[in-house]
Amino acid sequence: MKPYSLLLAWAASGVLGASWIAPGAVWTDTDGNKIDAHGGGVVKRGDTFYWVGHAASNQTPMLYSSTDLVNWKNLGKQASSVTGMWRPKIAKPNGSFWLYGQQDRYVLSLKSSNFVGGYSQSARVHIPPNDYSYSDTGMFYDESSDTWFLLTSADHNTVQVNRINSDGTLGDRVSQLTGGAYEAPGIVKADGVYFLIVSGKTGWRANPNKVFWSTSINGPWTGGSDIAPQDQNTYGSQNTFELTGGASSNYVWAPLNINAGAHTVTIDYHSMWKVDVNTGVVSYPSTKKRYEAEHAALTGRAVVKNCNDCVSKRSVHGVHSESEVTFHNVTGTGERQWLSFHYRVNNPEAGEAHIFVNDEPAVNISSLNSRAGYHTSTSVQLTLKRGDVNTITFGAIGSDGFEVAVDGIELFEEDE
Repeated sequence: MKPYSLLLAWAASGVLGASWIAPGAVWTDTDGNKIDAHGGGVVKRGDTFYWVGHAASNQTPMLYSSTDLVNWKNLGKQASSVTGMWRPKIAKPNGSFWLYGQQDRYVLSLKSSNFVGGYSQSARVHIPPNDYSYSDTGMFYDESSDTWFLLTSADHNTVQVNRINSDGTLGDRVSQLTGGAYEAPGIVKADGVYFLIVSGKTGWRANPNKVFWSTSINGPWTGGSDIAPQDQNTYGSQNTFELTGGASSNYVWAPLNINAGAHTVTIDYHSMWKVDVNTGVVSYPSTKKRYEAEHAALTGRAVVKNCNDCVSKRSVHGVHSESEVTFHNVTGTGERQWLSFHYRVNNPEAGEAHIFVNDEPAVNISSLNSRAGYHTSTSVQLTLKRGDVNTITFGAIGSDGFEVAVDGIELFEEDE
C-alpha cells in the first residue's frame, strides 16, 4: 500500500457522475451525500484510492474509495465507538492496517486485520522522546526505506517526524522543525528531496502555508518559502496531506508544482481540474459558452465599466443590495452541471453574493463554494432546465460600501 503530486487541504470552510475537482465547491459522494472526511489523507491500493478523514459532527474516522479521484463511494465509519479522533491517517507498517489520529492531544492508534472496517484501539500515547502532546496528524511513507512516519505539531512549537515501528508503536523522533509556530505538517518527496509543508498557527483563520526542504528525512529542514501568493492565504485552506502520482467544510484540492533543483513547491491553482490517475497529467474543462454581464439586464445603479482583466474588457460594477444583473436564456442540460461565476468583490468579509435561478429562492454562492468572493472564478454545480430557457439573477448584500463587479457566467463542455 503506497500513498499516490497533489495538495489535499481542507477549507475552514461531485455528485453521482462527477467529472471535475473544484476547490472549495460542495463535493458529494456517489450516493449524492456531502463527503464527510475532514483533515484526511489518501492512499492507493491496487487501482483504488482510499480517502480517510474525520466526520465533522463527532470526529469518528470515515472512509471513501475511488478509482479516479473524482467520484467517491462512502465506505462508512471505520470505528463506530471511537469519537474525537481528529485528522486520521492510514498506515501499514506490518501485516495489519492502522489508523493514527489525535484524540485529546494524544496519539490514538487503531488496528484492524481488514483494510475496510473493524478498527479498534491499540494504543494512546504521547510523543517520544519528550512525552509531548500534539495536534494535526500527518503521515508520510518513504519508499526508499519502506518506512511510515507520523508527522505532528507537538508542544513548544515543535513539528516532529517520528518513525512508526514495525509493530505499529510510535518510535523515535528522526527530525524536527523548530523556530516558528507551525502546524498541519505534510511531506512529499521528489527527486531525492523531502519537502515539509506546514501551516502557521492562526486558529481557524487561513494563512500562507510554507515549505521547508531536506535531502534526508532526518533533516535538517531549510527554507520557509510560501507555497501560494501571500494574499491568497493558501486559497482559504490549510495543508492536510500530499498525494503523489506516478508518471486536498468543503475541500480544497490543488496540483503542486515541485522543483527539486530550486527546492520550491507551489500550488497550481485552478477553479476546476482533474488528473489522469494513470499518467499524472492534469487537465482543465473547455468553455462551451459565456454570458457576458455587459449584455445582461441591469437594475438599480449597476453600470457597465471597463475592466482590463475581464475577457470582454468590460464588466458590470456597482452590484449591491439595490442592484442586480439578470442573465436570460442560459442553456441548461436538465441535470446537474458545472458553471463558473466570474466576479470580484471589494471586501469578501463585508458581504455575500447570491443568485436566483429561475423562480427558486436566493442562494448564497458561498454555500455552494467556500472560495466565493476570494477568487475571480467560482465554480458551482446547479440543476438548470433543459434548453435555452433559464434565468439567473446575480445580486449582493452586505455592509455599507460593499459592492460586486460581475464579469459573466461560463458554461463548460460535458466531460466524456
